[in-house]
Amino acid sequence: MTVDDDPFAIPSRPERRYPRGGGVEYEGGTTFSLAPVPEREDAWLRRVVEGVLDGEGYTYGDWFDLPMPLYLVHDEATGDVFRVSVRNSRVRLHVLPATESGGLRQFFDRLRDSADGVDWDVSRRVESEG
Repeated sequence: MTVDDDPFAIPSRPERRYPRGGGVEYEGGTTFSLAPVPEREDAWLRRVVEGVLDGEGYTYGDWFDLPMPLYLVHDEATGDVFRVSVRNSRVRLHVLPATESGGLRQFFDRLRDSADGVDWDVSRRVESEG
């Protein structure tokens, strides 16, 4: 299967850096954008995402003080860790350095199943480093 055949193929992973002032930063990487058709409000998307995450197989948290929901997710079945955000009528899956496609694909399948009757447009954005 090529990158063009697999909507969750990861062509570029972020590089993790630890600045002297503390914290962690990521450079480059891949983000998947999941847009419901027809468009839905962020509050609806947040409920659907949290419903999926509250199901079996996920450990997650929203520990960040941001103006949007941002979850750090661990898929217990695949071992994948990735971030999920909800903003501007989209759910975004943010790839971390060790994220694999399986966990992203499984999350999307569960999201699609939870939002019965909603189609999803999946797009991918690749950021180059530095």
